Amino acid sequence: MELLSILNELEEFVEECPRVPLSKKIMVDENKLFDYIDRIRTTLPDEVRQAKLLIKEREKVLSESKREAQLLMEDVQRQIEKKADESEIVEVANRRAQEIVKQAEEMAAEIRLGAKEYADEILEKMEGHLDRLINQVRSGRDELQRMK
Repeated sequence: MELLSILNELEEFVEECPRVPLSKKIMVDENKLFDYIDRIRTTLPDEVRQAKLLIKEREKVLSESKREAQLLMEDVQRQIEKKADESEIVEVANRRAQEIVKQAEEMAAEIRLGAKEYADEILEKMEGHLDRLINQVRSGRDELQRMK
């Protein structure tokens, strides 16, 4: 993921910045810092778009699973109607069809939840990195203001 790579570069940049003597402050090359911020802004929409595509793909799998379950249920129903009128056979087939639909719905719910959790996890990581970056920028600016 390009965003994580950029954030790692930014972190290395900050770690390599010269320190202000007798403090925990660092001096930051403003142009270079803004360059990292611009790169992050450019990359962020791609990362979000990738997460959305993943969710869309999982929704497609869910839809296909439901469709397959529905086709299977219809096929089972036709076979039951053709081969047997006995109520016990019909009941067993209906229960089996309902189990298949329930399993497909549970699997679809798990896929949907997993996609949402993955997207949220990615966004949470990005938010944490950006928060750290903003705090460092503010700290640097505050230090510069104090130096005036």
